[in-house]
Amino acid sequence: MSERESMPYDVVIVGAGPAGLSAAIRLKQLAVESGQELSVCILEKGSEVGAHILSGAVVDPRALNELLPDWREDCPLARTPVTENHHWILNEKGKSAFPEFVTPPYLHNKGTYTGSLGNLCRWLAGKAEELGVEIFPGFAAAEILYNDDGSVKGVATGDMGVARDGTHKPDYAPGLELHAKYTFFGEGVRGHLSKQLQRQFKLCEDADPQVYGIGIKELWDVDPARHVPGKVIHTQGWPLKDGESNGGGFLYHQADGQVALGFVVWLNYKNPYLSPFHEMQRWKTHPAIAEILQGAKRVSYGARAISDGGWQSVPKLVMPGAALIGDTAGFLNVPRIKGTHTAMKSGMMAAEAAFAAVHAGRGSDELTAYPEAYKTSWVEKELRGVRNVVPLVKKFGDTWGTIFSGAAMWMELIGLRWPFTMKHHPDHESLWHASHATPIEYPKPDGVLTFDRLSSVFISNTNHEEDQPVHLTLKDPDIPIGYNLPVYAEPAQRYCPAGVYEVVGEGDDLRFQINAQNCVHCKTCDIKDPTQNINWVVPEGGGGPNYPNM
Repeated sequence: MSERESMPYDVVIVGAGPAGLSAAIRLKQLAVESGQELSVCILEKGSEVGAHILSGAVVDPRALNELLPDWREDCPLARTPVTENHHWILNEKGKSAFPEFVTPPYLHNKGTYTGSLGNLCRWLAGKAEELGVEIFPGFAAAEILYNDDGSVKGVATGDMGVARDGTHKPDYAPGLELHAKYTFFGEGVRGHLSKQLQRQFKLCEDADPQVYGIGIKELWDVDPARHVPGKVIHTQGWPLKDGESNGGGFLYHQADGQVALGFVVWLNYKNPYLSPFHEMQRWKTHPAIAEILQGAKRVSYGARAISDGGWQSVPKLVMPGAALIGDTAGFLNVPRIKGTHTAMKSGMMAAEAAFAAVHAGRGSDELTAYPEAYKTSWVEKELRGVRNVVPLVKKFGDTWGTIFSGAAMWMELIGLRWPFTMKHHPDHESLWHASHATPIEYPKPDGVLTFDRLSSVFISNTNHEEDQPVHLTLKDPDIPIGYNLPVYAEPAQRYCPAGVYEVVGEGDDLRFQINAQNCVHCKTCDIKDPTQNINWVVPEGGGGPNYPNM
């Protein structure tokens, strides 16, 4: 067996998302300012930077202003400032506009920009490389490495050229070990390695469970007559059923005549027959949405899970030799529907702590300066002020929950802090038994406005080498048919937005089929499976979706 080679760095970063790239840039800025040498590398499992990045996105530039004050000179995000902000409450046939004066000022999107988060990351990657950061796309961090004292030593990339049965193919190449004084984990939502770290170091012991949503997104080329660059629309209500599910839609008019639209379903939904993908397709048939899409063409599709837990679900951020940054730690501000600025700032705070430690000759210890900086930062203040919004909506439903959460935000804004923090409960515990639920009949797709899952996955440019170990693993292969099917009508068939999971066969000859090559890496299965039987692990590097302009 081939020995793995190793490469030493001062800091290794897992994930070239906004947090990881911002951390790398800040580390190198500090090195340049002090005249010190500092080696930094980023591992990215996508085939290129941005390939696995998907977001709405409306971006608050606060962290970007701090990191790169001149970003508007050449950043693609600067092309489309938000010019209009609308919030619609939908019923099946009509809509009513939520008055903006009722909402806190920070929900008005003043001073924000809309565009492709993937393209923002590609631009940030260029800035990082100019500073000397080494970025390795197509290499998935598959294993955590530990020092003899139990501290994190770094990560190893996955072996390439391994067949489905575990044997080595002719092009087999062993993974590479990257050793670091400090390793940052910015894997995004429900990271494969971050889950292990949270268990190993009990990082979530004093935090609420993380809770999630799934966002289904499409990119459309629209009729120029219907395109208003910078117009931002959010919706709530139909087609979700109050008391059973929460979420809402978004529609952002971006550059080049394109509209990014999508639908988010919180993963605490109760009916096992609900399909987030089909709810999104049905949402597009609403007259107010369909009107914008008349004569338009769908050009891209994708999906990803979203960390919704906020302030009370942020875990311990550091452990010996490592730190959690970005969506891995869950810094999304749910009512603002924004997490890019907070993710970037988290990476910058971690970078400042790591640079000071390396400069002082330290390594492999806890970067306590990072959580200390977080506790006094605008990130913590922003998340604390909206901490009860999600629990209120979940407890009281869409209508009353919106009213109560609006009151809570105004109270916090004027300094009347709520004396308590509401709790979160794990999403996988929320499903009703199928015998207590009503099946949902979704209309067939028309191929013009609405589509099926397989044609959608096709335009996500998803590709996996088929002859490789399946990256969607079952702790007990008997549970899907033996328990989940009779009790929950096997909801994996419906919560997956990519058609990965199927129950095939007839009568007593049923089996659970996993079409892993369809996986868009959204992680919903890992989150929502009611028995927590599915474990998502990284496939061979470079596999998965290849999102352009998403």
